[in-house]
Amino acid sequence: MAWEVIGVIDTEGVRAEWTFPADPGAVRTARAAVRGQLRGWGLEPVSDVAALLVSELVTNSLRHATGPIGVRLVRPAGIGGVLLVEVSDPLPELPREREARPDDESGRGLQLVASSSRRWGSRPGIDGKTVWFELALPDRVD
Repeated sequence: MAWEVIGVIDTEGVRAEWTFPADPGAVRTARAAVRGQLRGWGLEPVSDVAALLVSELVTNSLRHATGPIGVRLVRPAGIGGVLLVEVSDPLPELPREREARPDDESGRGLQLVASSSRRWGSRPGIDGKTVWFELALPDRVD
């Protein structure tokens, strides 16, 4: 496979993590990894939207940061009905949602994340930042 699964563990929830190089192919590879993992977990109902939002955040990382990009999926223990998705990169600046002008060809990624997720945010880290979002899971997959 073109990507490496760092780990799938069952502590504080079930999770999968990957690190992708900072090259344009990372967007497609991250999207495929997320979609495949969610289907493997039986979460097909959210796999397309999760893959779309991850591709937006990975694209932002490629445009604004250098270095590896981390992607993590978590089904938190004790919190049913939610999927947490995180994208990390080495840039310490936290993203800001902005209003794109009608003719802009970019600048709508965070708006898409905000409108398509239950909630989203970002946090600084030792080696950069993480942008995260939550998706509600249908009752039948818990």
